[in-house]
Amino acid sequence: PEIFNKYVGESEKAIREIFKKARQTAPCVLFFDEIDAIMGARGMRDETGVSQRIVNQFLAELDGMQSLQNVLVIGATNRADILDPAVLRPGRFDSIVFVPPPDRDARIEILKVHTKKMPLADDVSIDKLADMTEGFSGADIEGLTREAAMAAVRGDWKVKPVEMKHFEEAMEEVRPSISNDDVKRFMEIAEQVKKRQPRKESDVLPGYV
Repeated sequence: PEIFNKYVGESEKAIREIFKKARQTAPCVLFFDEIDAIMGARGMRDETGVSQRIVNQFLAELDGMQSLQNVLVIGATNRADILDPAVLRPGRFDSIVFVPPPDRDARIEILKVHTKKMPLADDVSIDKLADMTEGFSGADIEGLTREAAMAAVRGDWKVKPVEMKHFEEAMEEVRPSISNDDVKRFMEIAEQVKKRQPRKESDVLPGYV
């Protein structure tokens, strides 16, 4: 269900329903993408108090009387630094896994996926493109291939091979969305959270962020 709702109490109800269904269908995985959108630090530009109530309800579900037996809670975020500190306390999200930008081998595979149905000219080298896209995320690479395809037909909508020059033109438009400073900061946050001691209950699966 949608979590944010304009009616008072409905957002908290949505959180309760999500965890209720998870308990009913256990074993299962609860995955929250962009979890910072609902678990941001309380008090941050929240005039209505909705965000604070959502965080409180989420924490209540993690710590509640009904244990999350055989329910693994995972959250994904690019902004772990703005998560409410209470979320990362032991017994809630105990483990943090840093996913760095894809390495060269991974970029080659990602490029192959996104150029699989694309007519490529003979001068296009996937290996060279992998070297050119160091620091790119998977989404960045997808955007690059899309921009290269657009460059190939710009001004002439006839189907024709995408050449290396089109990828070079696309490189001028598409930049890595993650800087080296971002990677360093994410790694530091990951190391800080990894040092925290998880709780010992064997019947409750830890959460990951």
